[in-house]
Amino acid sequence: MRSSHPRSAAVAALVATALATGLLAGSAGAAEGSAADGPVRVHDIQGTTRISPLAGKQVTDVEGIVTGVRTYGSRGFWIQDPDADDNEATSEGVFVFTSSVPTVAVGDAVKVSGLVGEYVPGGTGSGNQSVTQISKPVVTVVSAGNALPEATAINEYSVPAEYAPAGDPAAAGSINGLALEPSRYALDYYESLEGMNVKIGTSRVVGATDPYSELWVTVKGWENPTKRGGTLYGSYESQNTGRLQIQQLAPIAQQPFPVANVGDKLTGTTEGPLDFNQFGGYTLVARTLGTVKAGTLAPEKTKAQADHELAVATYNVENLDPTDPQEKFDALAKAVVENLASPDILALEEIQDDNGAKNDGTVSAEQTLTKFAAAITAAGGPAYQWRTINPENKKDGGEPGGNIRQVFLFNPARVSFTERAPGDAVTATGVVKENGKAALTHSPGRIDPANPAWADSRKPLAGEFVFRGKTVFVIANHFGSKGGDEGLTSHHQPPVRSSEAKRLLQAQAVNGFVKQILAEDKNANVLVLGDINDFEFSATTDALADGGALYPAIKSLPKSERYSYVYQGNAQVLDQILTSPAIKKFTYDSVHINAEFAAQNSDHDPQVLRFKP
Repeated sequence: MRSSHPRSAAVAALVATALATGLLAGSAGAAEGSAADGPVRVHDIQGTTRISPLAGKQVTDVEGIVTGVRTYGSRGFWIQDPDADDNEATSEGVFVFTSSVPTVAVGDAVKVSGLVGEYVPGGTGSGNQSVTQISKPVVTVVSAGNALPEATAINEYSVPAEYAPAGDPAAAGSINGLALEPSRYALDYYESLEGMNVKIGTSRVVGATDPYSELWVTVKGWENPTKRGGTLYGSYESQNTGRLQIQQLAPIAQQPFPVANVGDKLTGTTEGPLDFNQFGGYTLVARTLGTVKAGTLAPEKTKAQADHELAVATYNVENLDPTDPQEKFDALAKAVVENLASPDILALEEIQDDNGAKNDGTVSAEQTLTKFAAAITAAGGPAYQWRTINPENKKDGGEPGGNIRQVFLFNPARVSFTERAPGDAVTATGVVKENGKAALTHSPGRIDPANPAWADSRKPLAGEFVFRGKTVFVIANHFGSKGGDEGLTSHHQPPVRSSEAKRLLQAQAVNGFVKQILAEDKNANVLVLGDINDFEFSATTDALADGGALYPAIKSLPKSERYSYVYQGNAQVLDQILTSPAIKKFTYDSVHINAEFAAQNSDHDPQVLRFKP
């Protein structure tokens, strides 16, 4: 499971309301902020950069019309000054943080006195941009039932094509101090509308409804479209400016949030304040939510392998353990049989130990695998056998107590496993020459488990198989997650991707091992596969492929089909299968059954490669 921004509903609410932990330091003076020509207006508070020129100052009787009221999470309301200035860089809206349930209503004309501050969702260490707000407010309602300021339309014509300015080198790459250029950069454009009443028209859904009642749309339907209706993240420079997160102001208990899949349409007008939150950045918090019009997207089914073809697949099954409901096992099993056509070899990632997240020293996953294999057989699939190596307790990262690991499932009616002095958690497998061919010293075995690259991370699992008399080496991986990386909307531009350093070392270790196999037999059939947790254009993938040792098979697909995961409306590659030079002809399929759908068996799409050894 990718953990770039792990959370639970409780954690999200806690973070949202923990105001003090995220306030940027300001000069908390007691003097009232004032504009040169009169009382402070909202645009004076917002200023022309991301940081308010009045941060840390008290302001008095700031006037505006209430455009949205939030009674949960980060409680408060938005006001907007209907008397706008003529500077496109200054927002006319601002959030008023009340901590308790607000007592104002949409359409109220109010005067607000309080402390101007910059709240950083997720805390200053997250790299997130800040939200300009007024806290500790004293609110006076002047009148009720006023017309709202006209919503600013966000559309393909208004959002610039360039994503963000380059960060200031003198400020560690931050864009916080730069003057906003909303007609040039998308992030500047959205920032210039922070807190304002905005609207979108009918837009395509590019990120399915998630468990937190959010979805993603694009206001640029033509921007890097995938074949199935999403938006492709094809390089670090194609961040996709038209993506926008959608939430709703109404509590879910009062108004259920719509269920949408990628390719559906959010029709009509969606209107409300533009917020910024920890999990996705700029977010239209809908006061009026459009209607979801369902598309025709259906889970894919891959082609079955021919008799002479070996089908090898990888699937991250998202923390599977025996305490999961039988329905999850059955759904995953059905996918293996019906959507993946019962591959001959299936590498699984995120198989947990026999009691899941319970942290009592258990490391065996026999119950997990027995239950899963039985579910596959019950679904009409083969009687898979399995090979794995139990990790050391609490040494491989993942959910605490879960002891996730990679596992080989294989169909013994089609392929055999070559057992060679099975290794353990701390013993490295090696490569030797046997009868003129490469062979593993331990099969199954782990690659260089003592290497610091694998600290608190899953060690690669190597196995030797035979199909129709030909040896095939398979290396199953689950590289380090993207946890700790900054989001695309970070105030550092480009964002800091700190997790890449570990994956680069991991990729180099696996590449070096593959080169050992090829040094003994240049024609060896080697497949490196799994949840690589990185893009096909990344330094991680380049390091895996170094020296021509491996080829990222997903690059054989048209660009519009290169993805296995959807994150914040960006369809992207995390799961991969890479081939050695001897595997010249193959068919590859990223089987889209999860990532684009609100109902998921896992958050990853499995990958299948078929070839004739």
